[in-house]
Amino acid sequence: MSSRRVVITGLGAITPVGNTAPEFWNGLVSGKSGVRPIEYFDASEFQTKFAAQLEDYDPSNFFDRKTARKLEKFSQYGIIASDEAIADSGISLDDIDKDRVAVLIGSGIGGMEIFYQQSLAYKERGPRGITPFFIPMLIPDIAAGHVSMKHGFRGPNFCTVSACATGSHNIGLAYDFIKNGQADFAVCGGTESPVTKMGVGGFNAMKAMSTNNDNPESASRPFDKNRDGFVLGEGSGIMFLESYESAVNRGARIYAEIGGYGFSADAYHITAPDPDGGGVMLALNNALDASGIKPEDVDHINMHGTSTPLGDIAETNSIKKVFGDHAYNINLNSTKSMTGHTLGAAGAIESIASILAIYHGIIPPTINYEEPDPECDLNYTVNEKVVRDVKFAINNAFGFGGHNTSLVFKKHDA
Repeated sequence: MSSRRVVITGLGAITPVGNTAPEFWNGLVSGKSGVRPIEYFDASEFQTKFAAQLEDYDPSNFFDRKTARKLEKFSQYGIIASDEAIADSGISLDDIDKDRVAVLIGSGIGGMEIFYQQSLAYKERGPRGITPFFIPMLIPDIAAGHVSMKHGFRGPNFCTVSACATGSHNIGLAYDFIKNGQADFAVCGGTESPVTKMGVGGFNAMKAMSTNNDNPESASRPFDKNRDGFVLGEGSGIMFLESYESAVNRGARIYAEIGGYGFSADAYHITAPDPDGGGVMLALNNALDASGIKPEDVDHINMHGTSTPLGDIAETNSIKKVFGDHAYNINLNSTKSMTGHTLGAAGAIESIASILAIYHGIIPPTINYEEPDPECDLNYTVNEKVVRDVKFAINNAFGFGGHNTSLVFKKHDA
């Protein structure tokens, strides 16, 4: 079986801090907060009344009315970001074998809003009230299906669902398909639209989200002593992958190369992180081994950094154990401080941030950092961007159920 280098040549993003990949990047480096009071429904009865929502999003700019009505928001976001990534790659779809294009786009939750609305319809009218589009709009794999159908991609088409590690798992599997010669190109990532009554209510019931309703823009504050939970976000991150040889032969711009990945499980708890960090350490060590690099080679880690009291400490301790003294030389950040936690899209959105950090030589800040937590004492890039040559970067993403992912990205000439 062949083993090929895999590079990223196209990026697409629609996020609370920017509705395209360039806008997203500009939002990050400027320290923009995408958090504001919830606009999608009356949140007055909820403990949390704010979220990281898309700004000025109008589906009619992308879809006709009939099509938009048949697409849950998470599918809309995934299609939009995929179209951007494909266009950004500069690939001519007429010149490639579409049987060799894989599409792996996942959602951690899928169509939460359509499930809620159809439950109300059933209660009101019984089975006759259920739309025939209910199931196709609901299922988490459908965004990948729509992208495949729109462009005629007939390669491997599916998604893996692993809560907040979903986007990263799909990128890792797409990387494998190209590396091992089972596909020549891949459209991959994650997408999510959880800012709904059931989404906010469910996470409030778990006491997982911030309730800092007086200061929503600064509520997501990873590593800060006064953090009180994560902020729910939405959006999609998609990347276009191909072999290094293909990119060079067609003169494509290469953002970065995928070095390898590490996947693992905590085998500990349905929602809480393992305080000993065994699963996270395993993912990080596996990623380093797969990439053939040493801990001291890593310049930057975009951490999972959810702004939860336990999660930030557990991840910090895991990094200390894996990287030793070098942990204090790594520029760490959490872009969730700006985008909120986009669940199944998070690993993909934050991987794009890591890739652009390599490409531009800039580490975006972790905003809203005011009071240090003695248990979070690493080199977090706080409140202002940092200019630094980044040869190797890692993105961490962890999901409920104990799913851990670490993706390694590197300069293609490193």
